[in-house]
Amino acid sequence: MKIVVVGLGYVGLSNALLLAQHNEVVALEVITDKVTLINSKESPIEDTEIEQFLSDNPLNLKATTEKYEAYIDANFVLIATPTDYDHETNYFNTSSVEQIIIDVMDINPTAVIVIRSTVPVGYTESAKKEFGCENLIFSPEFLREDKALYDNLFPSRIIVGERSPHGELFANLLKNGAKNKEVPVLLTGSTEAEAIKLFSNAFLAMRVSFFNELDSYALEHDINTRQIIEGVSQDPRIGNYYNNPSFGYGGYCLPKDTKQLLANYLDVPQNIIQAIVESNTTRKNFIADRILKLNPKRVGIYRLIMKHNSDNFRSSAIHDIMERIKCKEIEVVIYEPALDDAEFLNSKVTNDLDYFKQACDIIIANRITEEIQDIKEKVFTRDLYGRD
Repeated sequence: MKIVVVGLGYVGLSNALLLAQHNEVVALEVITDKVTLINSKESPIEDTEIEQFLSDNPLNLKATTEKYEAYIDANFVLIATPTDYDHETNYFNTSSVEQIIIDVMDINPTAVIVIRSTVPVGYTESAKKEFGCENLIFSPEFLREDKALYDNLFPSRIIVGERSPHGELFANLLKNGAKNKEVPVLLTGSTEAEAIKLFSNAFLAMRVSFFNELDSYALEHDINTRQIIEGVSQDPRIGNYYNNPSFGYGGYCLPKDTKQLLANYLDVPQNIIQAIVESNTTRKNFIADRILKLNPKRVGIYRLIMKHNSDNFRSSAIHDIMERIKCKEIEVVIYEPALDDAEFLNSKVTNDLDYFKQACDIIIANRITEEIQDIKEKVFTRDLYGRD
């Protein structure tokens, strides 16, 4: 098969590597530097497993910026471009997805187009009608940001929103690349697959919010959060996982996906989905208030990233906490090695860790690492387990 993957973020790059083990894969990307890195077998994103897989494995993979070269003669085109949430329209911005559909139909109308980007419930069916494209499939991804390749090689499940030979073939392509050959495969309608993606992320956001609100209660009543979590989590129906308190759920997926799902509930009675969205704001306000009660003069922000081994800090919860602190005219200094700029959101950025430790009287850290253990008396965190 010749397979084109459009977009080289976490989703696109990990999909390209998975499929390039047994197929000819062309990665289409508008950023020239990313193309150059891929063709040199170097990763354009910070991910240890991706870096090793690129350099150590024989892959039939090349990257290009030329869409005609990519699309011509392709059997499958995978769309993995960002679909950011637009607060004015209460809808994902799907313009990049639509442009790719138009381009593929113009250059290679027989190619099967697979949307891997997250879209609103019902989008694929409406796009089929709008563009007259019957070869359009939605297949959700379930990837953790710092484990994107691992979650492709060892997927929890493969879901393809198409009950047809095209859907079966694409599911088999994913399964053939996976190391776990016993992975469950589910073929559904496209709208059901879109709902599976959004409801899965909403449930994860709900779980994060639950343990964060548990932590807020414990903090306010001066009782031991960890003991409560460990007791609650021993119930096998709840489980001892995904229960480490944080400043709020963030990253690229959970905030936008929960808001999109809430927008899809326009004519449907609900309480929980609204509460999930609102709880994140409540938690960030609570954390900011706790920090302000310490009367800091200069607050340090240790890392903007949401997870270890990541260089991505889109929609990180710490952004909003930082802004709430700055509203009280408190100076903020950021330590973020992944950022080259001297300022971020009008706050000073430093890559000098020693200066950072000395200059700040309180340091906020969503997640603790070894390099700030020596100043833990200064650190404000809700990280109880040293993991994401």
